Amino acid sequence: MIEQVVLGMLIQGQMSGYDIKKITEQSVGIFYKMSYGSLYPALKRLVESQWVTEEETNNSKNKKLYSITDEGRKQFLLWLREPLQSNKREYLIKIFFYDYLDEATRTLNITMYQQSIQQIIAQIEAVQSIVTQELAELDNKDDYYYRVSVMHYGLHFYNMENEWLKKIIQKGEF
Repeated sequence: MIEQVVLGMLIQGQMSGYDIKKITEQSVGIFYKMSYGSLYPALKRLVESQWVTEEETNNSKNKKLYSITDEGRKQFLLWLREPLQSNKREYLIKIFFYDYLDEATRTLNITMYQQSIQQIIAQIEAVQSIVTQELAELDNKDDYYYRVSVMHYGLHFYNMENEWLKKIIQKGEF
């Protein structure tokens, strides 16, 4: 999956590894986490497969810049055309078995997880505010429709999940 995310970022233009990670964190980072420890080996694999090129800048930082090749674009679009699939969410499996845990641990773990969800909601709302302002100034809003739709999905999803977590903490009726 990391290779596809990197290719998707590089479709936007030439970037360093740092740029790829930063833009990923600011966009799909709400749903997808990437570490430098996984990014650079993925970039190496993409360069070896000739889906990405690597350019040494030879400046004071010795930064490498990466660009997608025609074959990389082709492979990315093939992947993108594949049918959508739902991801497995490990925390749901754990909560399924929480009847075996003591009440204090269950409540603590769910409450901590809920707090992380609330932080994500705040992040998405902050990004949504910025994006709304930026889109208001653009003539080509439709060029960003699907990217913005994922942001709205994320906000709705995490709000739904937050409400569900409140309910299970309170052991409310379903």
